[in-house]
Amino acid sequence: MFDGREPLYVQIADQIRDDVLSGALQAEEQVMSTTQYATTFRINPATAAKAFAELVDEGVLYKRRGVGMFVAPGARETLRAERRESFFTDVVDPVLAQARVLGIDVDEIVARLREHAAHDHPTPQAGTR
Repeated sequence: MFDGREPLYVQIADQIRDDVLSGALQAEEQVMSTTQYATTFRINPATAAKAFAELVDEGVLYKRRGVGMFVAPGARETLRAERRESFFTDVVDPVLAQARVLGIDVDEIVARLREHAAHDHPTPQAGTR
């Protein structure tokens, strides 16, 4: 499961963020403890604890003393807003810069996106359901 190039604690934190974003983990839902993570994935408990600490610092998780770690209310919306901003900064802005160099008009890009979106989600034809 965790085999990327980033440090293991970063991969764990990213997996939990992804689970929150996808809805696999809901607000106020308890997450596995550091001990459970360590046992399940055969990792050092300190590694899991470091991932959890990062998520607590970001406001994705919070700790209920004596009970465990839980998904913070609003975490999904916060993560979605951060990822949307990263998407525009990391993906859209470079595409627009490259398009400018190639002389591609923004309207042409939008038309291509609409074309692809129509193939992904075709609209029902008249008379069909």
